[in-house]
Amino acid sequence: MTKPFRFGLQLHSPIEGMTWADSARYAEGQGFDSILMPDHFHHQFGIFTSLAAAAAVTTRLKVGALVFGNDYRHPVMLAKEIATLDHISEGRVEFGLGAGWMRTDYEQSGMTYDRPGIRIERMVESLEVIKKCWTGEAFDYEGEHYTIDGYEGYPKPFTPAGPKIIIGGGGPRMLRVAARHADIVGMTANLRAGEVGVDAIADSMSAAYDVKVAGVREAAGDRFEELEFNSLTMSTSITDDSAGTLALFAELFSNTVEEVSQSPALLVGSPAQISETLQQRRERWGFNYVVVQQDGGQG
Repeated sequence: MTKPFRFGLQLHSPIEGMTWADSARYAEGQGFDSILMPDHFHHQFGIFTSLAAAAAVTTRLKVGALVFGNDYRHPVMLAKEIATLDHISEGRVEFGLGAGWMRTDYEQSGMTYDRPGIRIERMVESLEVIKKCWTGEAFDYEGEHYTIDGYEGYPKPFTPAGPKIIIGGGGPRMLRVAARHADIVGMTANLRAGEVGVDAIADSMSAAYDVKVAGVREAAGDRFEELEFNSLTMSTSITDDSAGTLALFAELFSNTVEEVSQSPALLVGSPAQISETLQQRRERWGFNYVVVQQDGGQG
């Protein structure tokens, strides 16, 4: 079944010329379904304070992260913060979780940058702990990475079943985890190198996404049709000269105009062309939840 479109805005700080509160109101007034923040250590506002403030000055807008880096917080505290935010927003939280990928976050803060497999294992355990915290019942947990002894999570989320879960990633293993545990699959390029470099750009092309979606379909089994698919658009260019703009991206990405025009990382063209592109991507990959970046828009 074709799912209706919805659109999110990723903000790391206020929109230029606006306060943070005005930015949230603006996003809601423009029809965005959500404000989603990145979760890194460099140039951005503090995430929980900002999301709570955005929720407090809006009535419909969903709030969340795309996505929380699991290694940056203990799951008991992350569960508490998310549940509290769900109360402040009265059920408007989308809980995005990833294994952590940006190498500089780890290096600058002195954290060990474990290999991807270990970070993914830790994230899966963290999600198990968080879900147990949200039951409000005392529990024990003995994992490879986390040990919990008689903890009773508080508060339970405002949403009885808990917030919708977004799991973001681009590698085969992360996408299998998302297929089995997420409500929303946040599909990205594979960022195993710890930076957005040549490998990540190559993995953001259409053929790579065909493989990613096929892998999610296989891993999800019967629940595939229930999943939402989220794509993060790195650059949005509203222009009547789509050919010229795409040629610039083709040169930048060392690829063909045809190939970059199909990459989910880019949206280029007139409003009518972009509308057609979005419908084609929803038909091909199921992307109904499209997020544009604060610094990635022109026009």
